[in-house]
Amino acid sequence: MKKLFYPALFHAAEEGGYWVTFPDIPECITEGDDMEEAYSMAVEALGLALTERMKEKDIIPEVSKVEDITGDGTVVLVQFDLDEYNRKHNSKAVKKTLSIPEWLNEEAMAASINFSQVLQEALMVKLRIAKS
Repeated sequence: MKKLFYPALFHAAEEGGYWVTFPDIPECITEGDDMEEAYSMAVEALGLALTERMKEKDIIPEVSKVEDITGDGTVVLVQFDLDEYNRKHNSKAVKKTLSIPEWLNEEAMAASINFSQVLQEALMVKLRIAKS
């Protein structure tokens, strides 16, 4: 899963701003003082709801067709990028133990190479993930 687009309903709030619901994900509700903030909050709320479902091994709902959405509010497609969300929210470092040949270790140490950085860069290349 890379990028998903879920339809959201943006409702004008009486006190100003917008509140946002996702017909496919009933627990996902948020708000913002203006359209820009409401959209930004919708992206974050969608990310939280989907990643929580993934952690719990719950079903990720199929995306409804925009023409099938009913209810008050304006339908807006909200984009969710799992890779971007994980880079933003799951960047805590984890310790890894690995083995390399002694001669390679000595050469790398002599060249003051940062092993963690090299491993991260190599993994991103291998996984074809763009650095942000």
